[in-house]
This record gives sequence, structure tokens and C-alpha cells, in this order.
Amino acid sequence: MLKVLCVCGARPNFMKIAPIMHVLGRTAGVRPLLVHTGQHYDEKMSDLFFRQLDIPEPDINLEVGSASHAAQTAEVMKRFEPICLEHKPDWVIVVGDVNSTIACALVASKLGIKVAHVEAGLRSFDRSMPEEVNRVLTDAISDMLFVTEPSGVENLQREGIAGPKVHLVGNVMIDTLLRSRESAEKSDILARLSVQKGGYAAVTLHRPSNVDDPGAFGRILTALETIGRDMPVVFPVHPRSRKNMSQMGLNGRIERNPSLRLTEPLGYLDFMKLMSDAAVVLTDSGGIQEETTILGVPCLTLRDNTERPLTITQGTNRLTGNDPDRIIAAYREVRDRPRRPVRPPDLWDGRAAERIVNILIGANR
Repeated sequence: MLKVLCVCGARPNFMKIAPIMHVLGRTAGVRPLLVHTGQHYDEKMSDLFFRQLDIPEPDINLEVGSASHAAQTAEVMKRFEPICLEHKPDWVIVVGDVNSTIACALVASKLGIKVAHVEAGLRSFDRSMPEEVNRVLTDAISDMLFVTEPSGVENLQREGIAGPKVHLVGNVMIDTLLRSRESAEKSDILARLSVQKGGYAAVTLHRPSNVDDPGAFGRILTALETIGRDMPVVFPVHPRSRKNMSQMGLNGRIERNPSLRLTEPLGYLDFMKLMSDAAVVLTDSGGIQEETTILGVPCLTLRDNTERPLTITQGTNRLTGNDPDRIIAAYREVRDRPRRPVRPPDLWDGRAAERIVNILIGANR
């Protein structure tokens, strides 16, 4: 019996671990255990996603909660090590680039347990991003690397990581999107927000470079206020962003602009519906760049770099940074341009998790 510990911790992880758990759960000779580190722990950021994505209840919840990067990473390691010692898994699967990813990979590696990293090889080449540090370090200590796009293979080769441990398998987030698309279509989120299909912009912001800097946050608001003269701007607010808005004194500015419609964080199905029917999506999220590529929705990424270049060369994505003039110019360009069908990138076909599981089983024969 092959024993596999699957680790998730934060909202982006849930969409990545869900299809892997689904495939493992129906594979003979495999015993999967799901470990939730509790990095995101509130109902909107965790429990609701588990229900909507049909992920089984975690076998183990470490309940780490929020803290600084160092404290959170250390606490995950401290709580995850006894789990590995008790269960003695053959593999630990980590996904993405959050603190839980590097923390659990490091524990497993030091205990001699094989580590598989899903979404390996992505690089923004910006070490000021905590996620970039997590990606590089996790890839360096992993025994199997599952890559979403060709740039990831090339990045790993440049770092001296190549050969049979690297596999281009496609994108598990797209597995989840394709599996959930029909359910998302039934969401009534547009009616609840009083917006019309194709008649609004959707926004997400959470990266420190945008929401921890009052100047950057203010510049983005300037752009959103201009876009708001054309159409409503729906902004599901990340807890980090909401806290910073208050501390930076931005709440009054937002309240004076009725076109900015702030909501609490949305569940996966509601947000997918909101995203798929938007005229344009503005974001600093990596995963949303990928999802809009499949949905064919114009995406403006409010960053100067991306670790997902395929979304630019083959998708709907363009980089604007947080400069309001660049954001507004890009918005006007996509607003006035008819949408055209986008061919999905190779292997973004809803079967990435199947490839991952088949490769893991083959490695243990």
C-alpha cells in the first residue's frame, strides 16, 4: 500500500490539491491522507472551499493560523514533523508556493521522506516576493517535480534540476476549474451584486507590494476610480487588504466612490462565476492569471513580472504594474477590443492530476 500525505494550507492550495485527492481516492493500492496546516483558517478562506470543491475533510488539521513568515513557517514545521513520524508516508505532496509548501517539504526531506512538488519550476525572478523564495527552495529539495508549463522545465534546467525527476504534466488548477464550471454557472452572485454579464470589472489584491504600501494601494485605487466611471468595479476584499485599507485611512476614499463595490471574500463557485462573466479582471494573483486564460477573460496583472509567462504568450493576460496610467491604458485597450477564442495551452485539459498520480505510482514499482 502506497501511503501519500497531501498538504494544503492556503486558499490557492485548495484548488490544486482537490483533483489530486479525487484521483488518489479512487486509485487502488494507494492510501491518501490530507493534512491541512490551517494557514488560512476562516470559513470563507477554508471550510467553504472544502465543501464546494468536494474535498474530503482533512485527516489532520495543524491549526497553525496567521503569523509572520518566519513564525508561521516554523510552527508548521514543528507541528508537521510528528505527523510524518507517526504515519511514515512514502510520499509527501506539496502544492504551490505558500509557507506551508516549503515548511512541509523541508520537514519531509530532512526525515528522508520523498517529496513531490506540484506546480514546480515557476519563476518570477523577483526575490522580494516571499512566494519566489518558497518556490526555489521547495524545488531544490524535492524528489519529483510536476510542472505546469514549458517555462518551468527551462527554469529548472538552468538551476541544474533536470532528468527523470521533472515532469511536464499540465495544470491541476485547470482540472478544478473545468470540473466546477457547470456548477459555477448556477451561481446567483451577479444578481446579488446587481451587475450584468460583461458589464463590470472584477478585482483581487493581496500581494504585499500592492497592499502593504500606501502609495501603491493609492495608485491602484486611482485606476479603479477611473474604470468605475465606465462600469461597476466588484472587489472581493482579502483580509490583508481590508486591514490595510483601514490602517492607511483609505476607507473614506472608497466609500465616496459608489462604483467600487466591496464584498467579503467569495467562495470558489461564486468567484468563478464573477470572474468568467466580467468584462475585465484586475489582479495580482498567479492562479487567476491562469484561470482567465482558460475562460478567455481579459486579465490585467497589477505586477511588473509574472511566474506564469504562458498566460501572456498564449492567454489573455498582460502586465501593468500598479501605475494608474498603464492600468487605464490597458483597460481601455481590452474594453474596446472584441474577444476572440483562446486556445488552451497544451496539457491544460483537466487531466493533470491523473498524470501526476500515474507517475508517482510508476516511480514506486
